[in-house]
Amino acid sequence: MQHALDLVHEALARTLVSFAHNWPYLLASILVAAALKAFVDQEKVAGFLRRWEGAGVLAATGAAVATPFCSCGTTAVILGMMASSMPLAPIVAFMVASPLSSPEGLLYGAGLFGWPFALFHFGASIAIGLAAGAVAATLERRGLLAGQARFAGPAGSITVSRAACPCAAKPRRARRFWRAALEVARKLIPMFVGFAFIGYFLNGLIPPAWISALFGEGKAYSVPLAATIGFPLYLSSEASLPLVRAFLDSGMSRGAIMAFLIAGSGTSIGAISGALTIARGKVVGLVVAALWIGAIAAGYGFDLILG
Repeated sequence: MQHALDLVHEALARTLVSFAHNWPYLLASILVAAALKAFVDQEKVAGFLRRWEGAGVLAATGAAVATPFCSCGTTAVILGMMASSMPLAPIVAFMVASPLSSPEGLLYGAGLFGWPFALFHFGASIAIGLAAGAVAATLERRGLLAGQARFAGPAGSITVSRAACPCAAKPRRARRFWRAALEVARKLIPMFVGFAFIGYFLNGLIPPAWISALFGEGKAYSVPLAATIGFPLYLSSEASLPLVRAFLDSGMSRGAIMAFLIAGSGTSIGAISGALTIARGKVVGLVVAALWIGAIAAGYGFDLILG
């Protein structure tokens, strides 16, 4: 009993230290997320991508990592792209890159893991989106993705109800900014504190040698193992980032963390549910394969840079 209380006290103390270090980044990410959620409209993003259809995969990937949409918002943008009978390649690029990163995610990751990690993760998200789009374009030219879009039609024929998406409410500008900030803070801060505590508590229960043996530096299998377990174990960026940050202190390599976050964020329940709403098995399989391979490549790449 005393040992358990000691673990709780230690986890609480380390969580408070982590929060004291990261609160400026948390505040900045809340404000950036609120501004983007309040002033970036999913219909305008879809319209932008339709207007720049010639830029295809590049425009879709850039829009994906620059917007903060939740799963339903991402689905709405993709449906808007499908409304103009856009090829599948930019749609696949957006599906892959959108869950991986965002401006507020860049700040959040920088606070927890440092700017080199955050910038590499952001760049890897772009690279994986571009690569997935290029593969999709090749498959599409060969007719291997025919009939994989669940929706298609003339512009305006596909609509998504704003009421169905909680991030699409649009009151007046100032009000929607502060409302969005409050919503983000209510989600982000409890998630950060709660999962940081869980991570540090588990650090006390799990011998660091176990974490180091499975996910430590110099282990060839640590990166693909982390990418694979990211599929079922990833919860959300708000929860998973502080959780794996605690495991970093127990010997988990930064490359393994990179692989876990990339593979998990793109294959979370929300992301896959949205993908299955939009496309059929071949496209969803392509998205998952691109994320898994890309996560492993990014993990090894980051470990190589550190080495």
